[in-house]
Amino acid sequence: MKIVLIGAGSAQFGVGTLNDIFQSQELTDCEITLLDINGKALDKVYQAGLKWMQEKGLKHKLSATTNRPEALKGADYVISSIEVGDRFTMWDQDWKIPMQYGIRQVYGENGGPGGIFHSLRIVPVILEICGDVMRYCPDAYVFNYSNPMSAIVTTVKRKFPECKFIGLCHEIASLERYLPAILDTPFENLELTASGLNHFSMILEAKYRDSGKDAYPDIMAKAPAFFEKEPGYSDIWAFTKRTGEDIHTEGAKERFELDVKESSYPWADRTLFKYLMETYGLMPITVDSHMGEYIGWAWEHADHRGIEDFYDFYRDALADVQPHFGQPTHERVVPIIEAIEGNTGMREGAVNILNREPGAPADSRCVDDLPDWIALEVPAVIDKRGLTGEKVSIPKDFCSLLRNYVGVYDLTAEAIINKSKDYVVKALLANPVVNSTRNLEALVDQMIATQSPWLDYLK
Repeated sequence: MKIVLIGAGSAQFGVGTLNDIFQSQELTDCEITLLDINGKALDKVYQAGLKWMQEKGLKHKLSATTNRPEALKGADYVISSIEVGDRFTMWDQDWKIPMQYGIRQVYGENGGPGGIFHSLRIVPVILEICGDVMRYCPDAYVFNYSNPMSAIVTTVKRKFPECKFIGLCHEIASLERYLPAILDTPFENLELTASGLNHFSMILEAKYRDSGKDAYPDIMAKAPAFFEKEPGYSDIWAFTKRTGEDIHTEGAKERFELDVKESSYPWADRTLFKYLMETYGLMPITVDSHMGEYIGWAWEHADHRGIEDFYDFYRDALADVQPHFGQPTHERVVPIIEAIEGNTGMREGAVNILNREPGAPADSRCVDDLPDWIALEVPAVIDKRGLTGEKVSIPKDFCSLLRNYVGVYDLTAEAIINKSKDYVVKALLANPVVNSTRNLEALVDQMIATQSPWLDYLK
């Protein structure tokens, strides 16, 4: 078996994923190829991996290259986590420049105008990668960790419908962080169903495994008191500045250990979360910075302090990432590969796949009220056939919010595939976050000029 890690020069991704593979009992003899465009960073991860293998007597075959065709030949699994350009400089532009044109977006990564420009920048590179996958290892599974997840998966599957492309996200892990404390039961005792767009999804069903009892009434009764006091990113960022200690948050399954027990701010990170929970009777799986990117009125309810503090904390944390081997595993991709290889029928809580695969029966659609071509985050069963999304029922009121946004992904995909600036403008006009249209063409022109050469292809 051959596994390729694309973007492996990133210490966080490269070392972290190698660490998970090295701890697998089922992948002990696999071949691992590390790929990155930054040869110096790549070699650092490669040498660290070789040293750990030697120290532990591991039998994996490890190699590294900057040549993508060479890396992909014969691959069975491709795991990709990439970004283009200077991540935070461009994130600042995605977020702040549209605001100068009067657009009230609460964040700038996955939804809203910022999410569109992020997509326009990163998806063409991922399409190039997938083109090489289809050329050199067309039967390989491709697991993507990059954002904007829904835009990436939707566009890749439109361009390469036969590509076995799956998106994975950390946000579902937050349920394991909080629900045991809220419900006073181990996470393993909970059977959950959540769905929506990536970073814009809700828990739809919850039950206790031991009794079969519906757990959702307990969630709705107990979660408000918990989240009203739970420390958020403003508290975490204040703690880091006060102590110099970094807190690992991405994909974390344990509650954060701070020197305060309660937040300085009620419903920290979750004032929009609170409004959604009270209005729709469903619990969001993530915080305001993510949920708020898809809703035009989110700016009225979101915890703006928490969003700004999260961004500053995240930028600071990634500037000094020092992952090391031997840490507990935390990503889901290795168990998913094990489930495919072992034909286990494991249920995975959240994967990003098309609502219905091209050519699949109509009754295989995951959500009946949404288009077949949109990438959704749904539970899936995993066996030797791959990943099969579960049928889920999303209440019409929340589904209407999802439906408001799926057209944006449709037009964004068309803009990228057809290299069309006109489609970019139309995607902005369709976007529920865009509240001012007078200068959209000027905004697009400024972003193309500012983010050259990444957006030069748009004509």
